Amino acid sequence: MTSQSQGIQQLLQAEKRAKDKLEEAKKRKGKRLRQAKEEATAEIDHYRLQREKEFRNKQTNVMGSQGNLSAKIEEQTTETIRTLTSSYHKNMESMMKKLLNTICDINPEVHPNFRHAA
Repeated sequence: MTSQSQGIQQLLQAEKRAKDKLEEAKKRKGKRLRQAKEEATAEIDHYRLQREKEFRNKQTNVMGSQGNLSAKIEEQTTETIRTLTSSYHKNMESMMKKLLNTICDINPEVHPNFRHAA
């Protein structure tokens, strides 16, 4: 009977060792899956950044630099406004004089088509 109980004890111990090895293998598998997932995510991010960089380069080559166009348009607009303001200040006084002379100097004349009632 003692040999039988020793055999049972050995079987129980062997079963416990097998169960421990199985759980350890499951933990290693889970750890490896997480590691693989992290590696894949890093690789995907690297690939995405590379493709976005290539896209921006192609977009710049095809469409030109939009920043340069904006700066040029802004510069032209500022220059035009400066020119118009300068012209306004330069010609304002003479135009006001001409306008006031035209309005204030009235020479009443009879229209050539007016007929006197005789």
